[in-house]
Amino acid sequence: MAGGFMSECWRWRRVGLAVTVATVALLIAAVAVVYAQADPSGAATGGIQDVPAAVPGAPTLQEVAALAGHNRVAINMVWTLVTGFLVMFMQAGFALVETGFTRAKNASHTMLMNFLIYAIGMLGYWLVGFGLQMGGTGGAGTLGGATGLDGEFTVRLFGNEFGLFGTKGFLLTGAAYDAAAFALFLFQMVFMDTAATIPTGAMAERWKFWPFVVYGFFISMVTYPLFANWVWGGGWLSALGRNFGLGHGYLDFAGSSVVHMTGGVTALAGALVLGPRIGKFKADGTPVAIPGHNIPMAILGTFILAFGWFGFNAGSTLAGGDLRIGVIATNTMLASAAGALAAALYTAMRCGKPDTSMAANGMLAGLVAITAPCAFVNAPAAVLIGLVAGILVVWSVDFVEKVLKVDDPVGAISVHGTNGAWGVLALGLFADGTYGDGFNGISGGVRGLLYGDAGQLLAQIIGPLVNFVFIFALSWLFFKALDVVMGMRVSREAELEGLDFHEVALPGYPEVTPPALPEVARPAAVPLAGGK
Repeated sequence: MAGGFMSECWRWRRVGLAVTVATVALLIAAVAVVYAQADPSGAATGGIQDVPAAVPGAPTLQEVAALAGHNRVAINMVWTLVTGFLVMFMQAGFALVETGFTRAKNASHTMLMNFLIYAIGMLGYWLVGFGLQMGGTGGAGTLGGATGLDGEFTVRLFGNEFGLFGTKGFLLTGAAYDAAAFALFLFQMVFMDTAATIPTGAMAERWKFWPFVVYGFFISMVTYPLFANWVWGGGWLSALGRNFGLGHGYLDFAGSSVVHMTGGVTALAGALVLGPRIGKFKADGTPVAIPGHNIPMAILGTFILAFGWFGFNAGSTLAGGDLRIGVIATNTMLASAAGALAAALYTAMRCGKPDTSMAANGMLAGLVAITAPCAFVNAPAAVLIGLVAGILVVWSVDFVEKVLKVDDPVGAISVHGTNGAWGVLALGLFADGTYGDGFNGISGGVRGLLYGDAGQLLAQIIGPLVNFVFIFALSWLFFKALDVVMGMRVSREAELEGLDFHEVALPGYPEVTPPALPEVARPAAVPLAGGK
């Protein structure tokens, strides 16, 4: 066994070296581009400037107006950055939730994936993803705009323009070296990283490290930015209103589908390719509970996520002066409470006792569901959306395990995928017309079906269907190819002993030793991945 382990170790050193060399080469190429575009004079481009008085003494009316405009943009930029910092802190919440819901022997590996996806995703998004997503938006008007983001690749069909992806803003160089573009990058990057970290929970406890690294670049550079462009970057889904008269076009205020459904659907594709953990299903297909090792850790992580979510949703105004942030933040809080209570009471009625882990997932489900409609609905609707989400997540977890036979250790597919879809549909039902004038170039407030606009609901149905078909198909093909080329899953021995003792240098709990593996624990007939 020792010889086999050393052989496997050397093989993975070669794979790791190849991935590392490819990453370094990519970054060196990026640096070369930066130097090629450098201004020899050293003058930086872009950025809002201070507004000094033209002459000493009392300012003119024009100077007062210029200063007021400057301060308005500055307030919005500070708001956007601070809320972006809150969303970044959600990475800690995800790390605690996923690690708490998994076993002690995999704690360090699960933490490392949640930690490194932040770094990998950020660099991939900086290299390519941000340009693909936001390169044709012109920046955010609330932040003063960004002239370097003025390129969108479009095709003309049925007499209309369909935006597919941005063509400017890569590496944040050239005309994109601009304060507004940089602030927008930071805010959009932490949203992308939220989507990227979701599959690490569904694929935990059996995923090799190096394939995970490759995945981190793929989602940040390809799948996420393309769908996000179609919704937030001026792409074709956002134009369903202008082109086909469907309400304001497809809307997702803060990311129920762009972020959460994308992460959940990617998680489904990855979990299907990986297959279930050893011992998760009996021979007849009955699922077996594999409890997490630290429920208090998971609950703490849930509260951190709920805290960061105020930045996630209210920050999506990109404007501290938009007083709708009060409605958005309160709706977010109400939906989270309703989701948690609904899941706790529902599991108590079913099982006689409330399920702590499902109550946490109920809170997260409520947060995911309110993320799309938070700006467009009133308080009773927010509570209703959360209540439905809290029950829906329990149903979905059962369906994923018992019908689809997919092993999701933390319930990520149900929390983010299922309730991401519910959130955008809820917008199409409950948007009350009090907000959204001018969104996607359409005048008037956003109204759902219950307030007279069936077209908006149709747009909200098209969006998640496109998300599922596009994200699932591309992600499944990617994971299958990655499995063929690199092998996605750890060895049987590594999975049984714990990934902390095979995939990372230091275990999460040094006092925990690998369990003894008698021969009876290694029957050759037990499948590793989907019967393979």
